Amino acid sequence: MRLNAASIWLLILSYGATIAQGERTRDKMYEPIGGASCFRRLNGTHQTGCSSTYSGSVGVLHLINVEADLEFLLTSPPSPPYAPMIPPHLFTRNNLMRLKEAGPKNISVVLLINRTNQMKQFSHELNCPNQYSGLNSSSETCDASNPAKNWNPWGTGLLHEDFPFPIYYIADLDQVTKLEKCFQDFNNHNYETHALRSLCAVEVKSFMSAAVNTEVCMRRTNFINNLGGSKYCDPLEGRNVYATLYPRKPAVENNVEAVHTNEKFILVSCRLDTTTMFDGVGLGAMDSLMGFAVFTHVAYLLKQLLPPQSKDLHNVLFVTFNGESYDYIGSQRLVYDMEKLQFPTESTGTPPIAFDNIEFMLDIGTLDDISNIKLHALNGTTLAQQILERLNNYAKSPRYGFNLNIQSEMSAHLPPTSAQSFLRRDPNFNALILNARPTNKYYHSIYDDVDNVDFTYANTSKDFTQLTEVNDFKSLKPDSLQMKVRNVSSIVAMALYQTITGKEYTGTKVVNPLMADEFLYCFLQSADCPLFKAASYPGSQLTNLPPMRYISVLGGSQESSGYTYRLLGYLLSQLQPDIHRDNCTDLPLHYFAGFNNIGECRLTTQNYSHALSPAFLIDGYDWSSGMYSTWTESTWSQFSARIFLRPSNVHQVTTLSVGIVVLIISFCLVYIISSRSEVLFEDLPASNAALFG
Repeated sequence: MRLNAASIWLLILSYGATIAQGERTRDKMYEPIGGASCFRRLNGTHQTGCSSTYSGSVGVLHLINVEADLEFLLTSPPSPPYAPMIPPHLFTRNNLMRLKEAGPKNISVVLLINRTNQMKQFSHELNCPNQYSGLNSSSETCDASNPAKNWNPWGTGLLHEDFPFPIYYIADLDQVTKLEKCFQDFNNHNYETHALRSLCAVEVKSFMSAAVNTEVCMRRTNFINNLGGSKYCDPLEGRNVYATLYPRKPAVENNVEAVHTNEKFILVSCRLDTTTMFDGVGLGAMDSLMGFAVFTHVAYLLKQLLPPQSKDLHNVLFVTFNGESYDYIGSQRLVYDMEKLQFPTESTGTPPIAFDNIEFMLDIGTLDDISNIKLHALNGTTLAQQILERLNNYAKSPRYGFNLNIQSEMSAHLPPTSAQSFLRRDPNFNALILNARPTNKYYHSIYDDVDNVDFTYANTSKDFTQLTEVNDFKSLKPDSLQMKVRNVSSIVAMALYQTITGKEYTGTKVVNPLMADEFLYCFLQSADCPLFKAASYPGSQLTNLPPMRYISVLGGSQESSGYTYRLLGYLLSQLQPDIHRDNCTDLPLHYFAGFNNIGECRLTTQNYSHALSPAFLIDGYDWSSGMYSTWTESTWSQFSARIFLRPSNVHQVTTLSVGIVVLIISFCLVYIISSRSEVLFEDLPASNAALFG
């Protein structure tokens, strides 16, 4: 028994040593590469994005410095498949479609490397974003063939293509240098002998479970779930955030579905989300954050200028829509809920809001050139003309010195904003859109970042919650982004103030540009910022990364909605100085840290609404009808990339051949030993058997 125990321990130790040695060998063979992967999304008719093979896609590295370098990969390369490393200025539709046509036989991986010195533009959204889900799909709204009549002239549409290979983005320049060095050392010489020697290669794992389209994927998912298995895809899903300028009256008891017909709102809205081709990368600095910034400061200035309570004045409903990048998910859902008198939900204790409660909608769209803005409307109504006159009254007033001229366009040529969901339901709905002419060459891309909007954090540590005098901007340059946000926000808020009160605004208080400074820093550089801290519970630990604003799926990151919820709650709330912290626990009361981080109880009006397309709520929905957004996101297990030396084809064939020979010899030896066992292994005497038993 002692001999057997010793043998077992010896085997265990040998096995452990083998595993450890195997891990060390693997670490020497492979070197991980950090980055972000393209992933698969699906709608009612198509699949888009990328996927690796189930076990991972492997390709030989090949650096593309000029467009002619692609010819090597597309014309009978010697040792396929290859993995081209492409800088952004060569990551064009023409080049990517040529690689796609070459197929996985020649191209198995594409690496986008962060060498931006020659980059002039980088937008892979369509020329007409959301063209088939808005008011109409005709060229009147957006003409993709005419750059002067579309909303994204630089768009390549690659975001909506399906690729048979993974695309992996590598942002870290040290990692890029490592890849380039590996290519230079092992691959960039004697191309005719590629098949005869070891080459530097990359393996990317990003296998996507979903395929075909949303209808097929959801059917497979529901079938699997009924059997207790895993999912193939999830609907794009998030949360809209809304708040009212004034607290609303509670619903009538025993009649919570009754609409208060005398309750009137001005609906002010903007887009919360953004998107890119790659997972977890992309700030949407210009494409949606500028409009979100103006929206937030309009809300705060109105809250400061108007009395805290009013029975006679209109209320204002502020809404940030989530998922608008994918066929207006958030606004479509709000329209759907309002039609069914299910917004807000019964749990809020307030009556539902119907379309008759909305006087008009002011949708703050994409503000690429924040100092060159148009007011858009489907029809040239008296209301539209009145709002335009009020906007320009303050924009051109020498009292404020904004020196802006807001133009107008009353036609079907409408920007791709949330207002289109309301106009699609009713073309006569009073919807106005503030939008700038398109100048963003990085729309819906990883490079729509701090540099794209030329933002520099002032970091003054001053109280940004106080309004400032119009001439008080000593700490910021007059042409800074913060001042531009201040100017446009103040103009819009003043025009709404006049619309609500019926009186012209004659004061000198305007939006504090330092709040714009903090807002942009929070969303572009770090969530661990003074504004988010003030709007959070005292002592909250915040991340030093900016919040991602992609809509995601159920269970995915919804941090942007969470920060927006707290931010609107803080900026539109009323201080309750007589309520102690211990009693400030149940909504609508909310305890915030405040600017001084000493804590303060406030009466809030903010809440969430669901941003999930009605297509996923309707039984038997026709997925190809185009009525509602049908976007889903594939599930996946992991994203990873690593480089290694791939043996030559000759080496691999030789290794396989030797292995087969050894296998055959082994079988022969086992057969011979087994057939001669009686001769080779004589029976032991009983006494010896007992000794070793």
